[in-house]
Amino acid sequence: MLELAILGFLYDAELHGYDLRKRIAALTGHVKPVAESTLYPAIKRLEKAGWLRRETRPGAVAAPRHALTLTPEGRAELRRRLAEPSDLDITDENRWFALLAFLRHLDDPAQQAAVLQRRLAFLEQPSSFFYEGDRPLPAEEFDDPFRQGMLAIARATTRAELTWLHATLGALEGGAA
Repeated sequence: MLELAILGFLYDAELHGYDLRKRIAALTGHVKPVAESTLYPAIKRLEKAGWLRRETRPGAVAAPRHALTLTPEGRAELRRRLAEPSDLDITDENRWFALLAFLRHLDDPAQQAAVLQRRLAFLEQPSSFFYEGDRPLPAEEFDDPFRQGMLAIARATTRAELTWLHATLGALEGGAA
C-alpha cells in the first residue's frame, strides 16, 4: 500500500519527501501512520527499481531538499499495479481506498471497470465479523449492542459502496466515464 501511495502521489506531481509523507498520512490516517523510517527505505527501493528519481534542490530557507519524480517506468508500474491489484488490495478496506485514490490513472475504462467488478464480487459474498461454523452471523442474532452496532455500521457502509459501485460501473460500461 505504501509503494502504491508513493507512486500514485508522484504520478500527480513532483514532491519533496516531507510533502509526500503528509499526503500519505492524510490518505491512510491513523490506521497506518507513516514513519520516516518506513517511508525513506520505500523511496530508496523504488528509486533502485528505476521507478522514481531523486534530485537535490536548494531549500527555500533551509538545507537542500530532495525532489522526487516518477520515471516513465514508474508511471507504467503504477498503471500495472492499478490494473492488476492483489486480492488483498481488493478485500482490505485500507488498501482498497489507496487503490481507489489512484484508479483514475488507468486510462482504459474497461480496466477500471474490471477492478471495480472484483470489488463488487467480493462485497456480494455473505460475510460477517462473527461466524457460527461457516455461517456468517448477522447483527440481529446478537444481544450485545456493541456487536450489533459494529455489524450495523459495516452493513450500511457496504450498502453505500455497492450503490456507488453499481452506478460507477454503469457509467464506465456505458462510456460515460
